Amino acid sequence: MKADSPSILLIYTGGTIGMINDPVSGSLKPFDFSKIMKQIPEIKTLGYHIESYSFDPPIDSSEIKPETWVRMAEIIEKRYQDFDGFVILHGTDTLAYSASALSFMLEDLAKPVVFTGSQLPMGDLRTDGKENLITSIVIAAAQEHGKAVVPEVCIYFESKLSRGNRTTKVSAEQFNAFQSANYPYLANAGVHIIYRREAVRYKGKFRKLVVHKKFNNHIAILKLFPGITPEYMDAVLGYKELKGLILETYGAGNAPTESWFLERIEKAIEKGVVILNVTQCSRGSVEMGRYETSRQLLNAGVLSGYDITTEAATTKMMILLAQNLKTEEVKMLLNKSLKGEITLP
Repeated sequence: MKADSPSILLIYTGGTIGMINDPVSGSLKPFDFSKIMKQIPEIKTLGYHIESYSFDPPIDSSEIKPETWVRMAEIIEKRYQDFDGFVILHGTDTLAYSASALSFMLEDLAKPVVFTGSQLPMGDLRTDGKENLITSIVIAAAQEHGKAVVPEVCIYFESKLSRGNRTTKVSAEQFNAFQSANYPYLANAGVHIIYRREAVRYKGKFRKLVVHKKFNNHIAILKLFPGITPEYMDAVLGYKELKGLILETYGAGNAPTESWFLERIEKAIEKGVVILNVTQCSRGSVEMGRYETSRQLLNAGVLSGYDITTEAATTKMMILLAQNLKTEEVKMLLNKSLKGEITLP
């Protein structure tokens, strides 16, 4: 190993990728990532300096909480000067939420943080985990002229690298489980890894890494559906501590125009609840005012989420609401692209 070889920290939080078959019981168990070179000897040929850190016990992705995101971010913060890049191994179910959260938490990030996982355990003969892990390491280590090629929080899965806060899980079955519907992939990995540098966010002036660690999770997601009732809305909006609402609307941001619906939206806004309009469609953007069914939401004070994912909207709102900002400042920042999470018209 060369003295100047890239250094990568693997952070195993839990999930399928870190599982192998126990030869005695036949059941799946987490393997020891400190012995990763033994489990995946191909990594040695990369010639990188690789260390690992494992959550003990590992956390199933369905158990992820804001406190878990803080723990991940603090590991990166503590070891930031020691490594050129970071690879976070994570269960797939909430991986897009975690990648979105860290994209907003890690202010002035100048190094790659690549999330990955797998649909089949590392110990399975047909596992997708080995390729996902090895390529994630290569991407995290990639540099040009002494600077990272992709200094962002990203997700690598099945030959595609996407911006973390632009990505959604779309399949529980296929290896190609994640999609960046409204933003180009940052890289495609085939025989060669082809980077789309024009799609990558690069910092201007160098600034020290700042980590935001506070979340306000007094928010709700209200998904509209035909037949939604006033009582259902009252149950959601009646949550006493409610500070923010992500309103998942139809198409380009459309919602019912019945008086009882709009009255409840207006009342919530008057109480100080910040409401962000996000489309239920995987592709496309909210265009408030394009149709009469969204114009009334706009007039009531509902904010456009443009083409933001629900995962990014959720984590962005929780972080902004925790920063002791005035309501108008929160609204302004929700309508601003902070980490490349939305495409403004």
